Amino acid sequence: MGNKRMKLKVRHYNVDTSEPTVLMNDSDCVELGVKENDRVRVEGKGVATALVSRTDSLVKPGNILMPSNTMAMSKVKAGDTVSVEYSPAPDSVRSIRKKMDNEILNKDEIHGVVQDILDNKLSKIEISAWLTSLYINGMCIDEIADFTTAMVDTGERVNFDRKPVFDFHSMGGVPGNKITPIVVSIVAAAGLMLPKTSSRAISSACGTSDFVETFCNVSLDSERLKEVAEKTGGALAWGGAMHLAPVDDLVIKIEHPLGINPRAQMLASILSKKLAIGAEYLLIDIPMGKGTKVPTLEIARTYARDFMDLGEKLGMHIECAITYADQPVGAAIGPNLEARECIRILEGAEHPSSVAEKACDLAGIILEMGGIRNGAQRAKDLLDSGEAMKKFREIVRAQDGNYDIKSDDLKPGMYMAEIKSPKSGYIHAINNKNIVTIARTAGSPNDKGAGIILHHKKGQRVEEGSVLFEIYADNETKLKRAIEAAERHNPVDIEGMLIRHVMAPNVMR
Repeated sequence: MGNKRMKLKVRHYNVDTSEPTVLMNDSDCVELGVKENDRVRVEGKGVATALVSRTDSLVKPGNILMPSNTMAMSKVKAGDTVSVEYSPAPDSVRSIRKKMDNEILNKDEIHGVVQDILDNKLSKIEISAWLTSLYINGMCIDEIADFTTAMVDTGERVNFDRKPVFDFHSMGGVPGNKITPIVVSIVAAAGLMLPKTSSRAISSACGTSDFVETFCNVSLDSERLKEVAEKTGGALAWGGAMHLAPVDDLVIKIEHPLGINPRAQMLASILSKKLAIGAEYLLIDIPMGKGTKVPTLEIARTYARDFMDLGEKLGMHIECAITYADQPVGAAIGPNLEARECIRILEGAEHPSSVAEKACDLAGIILEMGGIRNGAQRAKDLLDSGEAMKKFREIVRAQDGNYDIKSDDLKPGMYMAEIKSPKSGYIHAINNKNIVTIARTAGSPNDKGAGIILHHKKGQRVEEGSVLFEIYADNETKLKRAIEAAERHNPVDIEGMLIRHVMAPNVMR
């Protein structure tokens, strides 16, 4: 039955599908011995493995309906003839079942799963089962190391002639974390090389690449990344423009609607991209605080141990910095707003001090990894002297941006609303998740002018009627929605100094 082949005529199926599918007549399915959601191998000038949907009316016998993505994979057009045969489930399905049963997978089994995801041999349901098994059962360090190398092996690598290669990554989860261009510029100004690849926002208010692209081109291929980094000592590239660990990008699309981010997947995702660019020294920023990916110090230390243990197995020197993340970093959240605040720090502004302090502390650790003593002070000197700004301009120019860029070139959205304090008191807490919700409702990160500027941070006193934060939008309708979101998801908790007045029960007034 599995060897049975049929010649079928291709008809275009004008429906967008997220994975390769075909629609076949019931009688042809019976002849081939395939059931609903079985796989078939479709061979034209190319080959596609597709999931079968069956019908007794929408397609005539002898025909096969194919959406554009399946036609592209099999390299055919409407009217062509393809050879179709039953395709058994790949061996990786057995490996997924093993992981669902909490068994340890070997290197070949893990590589098989990763390769089959890349080759579209696994359905979304099977990939979801894989991610769910990782979320529930996890992986040991050896498995995560094998998972990481498998993800690297299925993509391209960047081989730098200039050595050593330093890198930096923040686990994210805290809004306004705009330090990457500052860190890269300081490290490069000190004579080290840090070719930084970053991501775009998935569920956050703004990813590094979302705000860096407001002042230079981030879509560098691997050759251009190498050219820019070796020339300037730094780079600020979007990882998605390269073919680095491509399985990670495929998996994220399935991960997001599930609302899960398995620890093993997260660790392998981060380190595979670093391994792919040949990073020898890596600093991981672990933002810790309420409303972030890492809510407690205990969890942060566990992540740090895992990263460092994996570094040993992968031949990479990894150090970790656990950073404060109970509230946004700096005052600005959103692409143009974050870019403006970031460049202001490079221009010499002392505030917001949280941005400059965090950037210098982390850059200082990288400098010390490179043999430079008193790293944090050296980083601050490079920032205060203007050397970091000069290096930043070099990197921006190398990435097709304006060398003479100024912070004031970055404009907020033309629509703005002030959210005022309903009472006097002290800011007790700022809810990171609610800040992200409001910024995204305003249009961030796709609308570059959208976002939030905080006027006050935790511990500061506010008076009734004073401005807590400003919301910016490029669109009036989105601004109105963001105001409604701010009213519904109040992100700023204000308390007085007096918590409660306690009296004896019989006290006469």
